[in-house]
Amino acid sequence: MNSLYPYEILVIVDPRPTDEEVAALLTKLGENLNGLGAELGKAESWGKRRLAYDLRKQREGTYAVLECSAEPATIKEFERQLRLNEQVLRFMTTRVPVKKRVRGTPKREPAAVEGSA
Repeated sequence: MNSLYPYEILVIVDPRPTDEEVAALLTKLGENLNGLGAELGKAESWGKRRLAYDLRKQREGTYAVLECSAEPATIKEFERQLRLNEQVLRFMTTRVPVKKRVRGTPKREPAAVEGSA
């Protein structure tokens, strides 16, 4: 059994749709992730923001973030689907690092500084 890794997917959507249409798109993307076998954590819209440069002749984009846990193959397929979606201008997937401490290694404590007195 493969383990699931946490991911954050930042999506920049075409700014022309309304907030309700963007929410419907995020719901659809979340359902696509669930259909591929991922566990969707949360999906939130950050609203419209000005882009650093034009993307498909658009100066603004609606930013949204999807947090999920999935296998790498699932994320690869979801990215393929995002490339085919005409409403998505850009996306970026980031694997969230899980901080693990190796068993047996002690925590480092700050060294005491001796003052001259």
